[in-house]
Order: sequence, then structure tokens, then C-alpha cells
Amino acid sequence: MMDPTTDNAGQTGDAGTARAALEALRAEIAKAVVGQDPAVTGLVVALLCRGHVLLEGVPGVAKTLLVRALAAALELDTKRVQFTPDLMPSDVTGSLVYDTRSAEFSFQPGPVFTNLLLADEINRTPPKTQSSLLEAMEERQVTVDGTPRPLPDPFLVAATQNPVEYEGTYPLPEAQLDRFLLKLTIPLPTRKDEIDVLTRHAEGFNPRDLHAAGVRPVAGPADLEAARAAVAETTISPEITAYVVDICRATRESPSLTLGVSPRGATALLATARAWAWLTGRDYVIPDDVKALALPTLRHRVQLRPEAEMEGVTADSVINAILAHVPVPR
Repeated sequence: MMDPTTDNAGQTGDAGTARAALEALRAEIAKAVVGQDPAVTGLVVALLCRGHVLLEGVPGVAKTLLVRALAAALELDTKRVQFTPDLMPSDVTGSLVYDTRSAEFSFQPGPVFTNLLLADEINRTPPKTQSSLLEAMEERQVTVDGTPRPLPDPFLVAATQNPVEYEGTYPLPEAQLDRFLLKLTIPLPTRKDEIDVLTRHAEGFNPRDLHAAGVRPVAGPADLEAARAAVAETTISPEITAYVVDICRATRESPSLTLGVSPRGATALLATARAWAWLTGRDYVIPDDVKALALPTLRHRVQLRPEAEMEGVTADSVINAILAHVPVPR
């Protein structure tokens, strides 16, 4: 291991190496996914904060490919579960299976025992199965037949949902939405990016073969551990803490909202701003870090009033208005 010399950001050489490795993820994932840098950054922030991500976008915008490419570039194990109305909790967590040779029950791990779990169309399965992920997301373990079984580390749930088709879906309850650190919206590509996508496919790109696309591991679990340790040392001033609290308290007083951000949401915003500050090369948090992560961290933690929704108000517009009015610390 290299000697921990101090770099120009005031952090050890190991932390600087980890930051460089995580920054290289963007270029590596770009070999398979075009124009989704904000989503890539959000997934990295979630990994640094040990959080989970809700990905929202119409079908065909590479949500699944994005998670698979991230796992390949980080050299992490990944599994995918297609959530359907008949999916059972044991299909996610695993179950006890009777072994006729030993005449005993043995545990068969489910797909949740992985580093990156892609929960595809999570809102297409009933709440009973959705809730099977709650313990895994919060406690990083699953309990089967009274026995808790720890999950691997790192562990991240990337759940997707379709924002335009609600027939036959089960909206996630507020308590479960609050367990997701970030909600990332995956937009349709620009004209230039879409031309790039089609050109790649015309040249033989196969989204099911990331190795052939040239995606290689550029970081690993050791880099994540070093990065998490560095993030934990990133300084947060009392003024920044108060700024985060003021933003979250303003959501609770907004006339457009029936539900504002809880203290858990305020803690999440502080954590994501801290991770973003470190990723951008600083060992202290500034107000711009809070603003940069406010939308993805808070948009799923607020609930609009029906009348505001009918007038075209969105969660993002309410949060942006709050950011414009809450005094920024100097």
C-alpha cells in the first residue's frame, strides 16, 4: 500500500487515489451508456453514503444497462429481479430448502445477496413483496425462519419505476420511499446523444456484452472503503448544518405540500452534500454542495397537495423555490 502523503485537497494519498478511481467510472461507463453523467454520479454518491437509489424513467433509457455497467466498472457482483404481481418475498430474500440427503433444511440465498441489486419495476409487485426489501435496505440483513443473515458490503438497491404507466402498479408507501437515499430521474437523451446511441448499435454494440464494449474494472471495494473513510473526515460547519435544517423545515411550512422532509431526510441531505464535496475535491462542505444534491435527495420525501398538483406544481419546482428563498450562509 502506498504511503499516505497529503494531497492538495488536504486528504491522504490513499483518498486521492480512491477519488481518481471513482472519477474514472464516468469515462468507463460512458463506453456503454451515453449521456447519463448525473445518474452515474448519483449512484456513486449513494455507494459512498451506503444508501439506495430509486431510478425513474420511461422504458428504454438504459436504466438496467447503467446499473450493470456500474457493477462491471467497480468489479462488484450484481443481480436483477423483475418485479411482477406474483413475485413472493422469498423470491427476493431466499428460503429454506429441504435436503433429502441430509434430511435437513438448508438456506438457499435469494438475489438480494449481492452488491448491486437491480429491482426492476419495483412498483409492479404488491406491498408484501416490496416490504421484503425494507429490512435488507435498512438493516443490511434478511431474517429467514428467525435467523438474521448479513448481506455483503457494499450493498446497494437500485430500484426502477416507470413514471407514465400506472395501471396494475402498487405505489410505494411514503415509509419505503424515505428509505431511498436518492431519487434520480433518467431523462430521454438529447438528439446528439440519441444519434450516438444508434451509431454504436449500427457498429455492432451489444448491451448484453459489456466486456466486448470495453468496460473494464477501474475501481473496487477497497477504493470505496478508502473513499468512505475520507468522506467521513469531510468538515461540516455549524452554518451548513443550520442551512440544511432551514431548507427541510421550509418544506414542512410550504402551502403546496401536505408532507415535508423529515429529520431523516435532513440527515440524508447532509450526507449526500458531504459525499459530493469530497468527490469534487474539497475536504469541507459549501452551500453549493447542498443545493446540488437537494433535488435528488428530497424530491421523493415530499408530498404535493392535490390542488397544487392540478395546477402543474411539481416537487422539484417547490424545492427550487425553497432553495431560492432560504438565506444562504456566508
